[in-house]
Amino acid sequence: MPDQHSLANQLDEQKRKCLDEARPEAVEYQHQRGKLTARERVALLLDDDSFNEFGALVIPDCEGRIEPEHVADGLITGWGTINQRAVLLCSADYTVNGGSNGSLGLKKMQRCFELALAHGVPSVQLLEGVGHRISEGLDSRLFAEGVASIAVQAGLSGWVPTVAAVLGPSFAAMTIVASLCDFVVMVRGTSALGIAPPPLVKAAIGETIDTQALGGADVQANRNGVADYLVDTEADAMAIIRQYLSYFPQNADEKAPVVDAKPPDPDFARSLATLIPEDKRTPYNVKHAIYGIVDQGSVLEVKAGYARNIVCCLARIGGQSIGIIANQTNYLAGALDSPACEKASHFLCLCDAFGIPILSLMDLPGFMVGKDAESSKLARRSARLFYEFARISVPSYTVVLRKAFGAAYMAMNGGRSYKADLSLAWPTAEFAAMNVETAINVAYKRQIASAAEPDKARADITAKVRKNLGPLRAASGFGIDDVISPEQTRDYLLQAMNRSGKRKAGRSGVPRHRHIPPI
Repeated sequence: MPDQHSLANQLDEQKRKCLDEARPEAVEYQHQRGKLTARERVALLLDDDSFNEFGALVIPDCEGRIEPEHVADGLITGWGTINQRAVLLCSADYTVNGGSNGSLGLKKMQRCFELALAHGVPSVQLLEGVGHRISEGLDSRLFAEGVASIAVQAGLSGWVPTVAAVLGPSFAAMTIVASLCDFVVMVRGTSALGIAPPPLVKAAIGETIDTQALGGADVQANRNGVADYLVDTEADAMAIIRQYLSYFPQNADEKAPVVDAKPPDPDFARSLATLIPEDKRTPYNVKHAIYGIVDQGSVLEVKAGYARNIVCCLARIGGQSIGIIANQTNYLAGALDSPACEKASHFLCLCDAFGIPILSLMDLPGFMVGKDAESSKLARRSARLFYEFARISVPSYTVVLRKAFGAAYMAMNGGRSYKADLSLAWPTAEFAAMNVETAINVAYKRQIASAAEPDKARADITAKVRKNLGPLRAASGFGIDDVISPEQTRDYLLQAMNRSGKRKAGRSGVPRHRHIPPI
């Protein structure tokens, strides 16, 4: 019978085999691909010496054969900390069967999800792999029971923050795992997501396409809106994950952390007063308004390249987390179309789930109209934005910068539509049931056409109508709370945030707001 010393040596040797130092050829292979190993990624993401691994000794059994080279079944799992706060982590090992998902690896992943659910800590996935392991998937005895980890992961939605970094080709099961997360980071030029990789696409339907064209980072972030953030390196991906989690509480029952307050960027703060062009048809960059209001360096924009007519970002005011939804007038004039409504709705869910207040910065001519807009199911997708604003329980604040037209005004939390905790307007604001020029061309069409000088008649009518659209008149009917100068915006918002609770009174008993994937 082996003595304790012998058993300890055997255990040490078995654990040593799991480390990168024991697998130099696998490490070199991964480095030649320009990528870090699964363990290097863990070390880069987590606080120093904080990783507490479990499941390292797992080895798959394939048709009765133990496969010792398939260490940890291709998935590194364990506890760690990010900024001294606990997380549960899975890191796929591409050097083991191409990072494919084996039955034991999926059980390890499920264990991570179960622990995150039980202890209320964020779940982080570092993904790279070809999907379900085909050698196991072609055995009905193994495949028939399905994958229980999916249901457990879905249960994390709205309870704890969930994040995925896609660090290489990540297809099939890996894509499902990523798509069920709140926040997905991809690396330009190397990452890819998709239901099936190019070889399976070719085999299934005869289509020939390369990995990047099928589901590369630019495609999935900027065209499809599947990814939330693009980076150039794996190190950048880890830094963004750390930054993203810093805005959120550990779970929906806790409060988001408060950090040291910073004043806004002084250049942008000084330019607020002159940001809005005198010509109401001239676009501008609404991000400059955001930078002039929030703590300097605190903005993290989500889905920046997708639905660019609306900006969704996390930021801080006075060190406190806030979610911002803003119409971007330099793209589609800031009008709301289907992608913009989906993007904003999803972001609202995220913020509401974790008790982060919402700020709407409004300047929009209304909803997009026409055949293409209707074909995009705008009627239903815009309804989701109304619905999400109607059911949020966190404090919300609205500032009208310029145009507040039509039903889109209500969709962006305008006025008393959803009892915003603070409803403000800048002196440049206008409120109307539709775009002024459009309304005048319809309502005064005959009068303008019969005038001796039609252009002058249109200008005179427009000037007369605009007198009834300004913010002072809106405030006189108590449709908004106040009209303020742009430079006062931050102070008003900070005061409101300081007096607001995490949830509105009477709404604490509402069902938890699950952060569902986009429609």
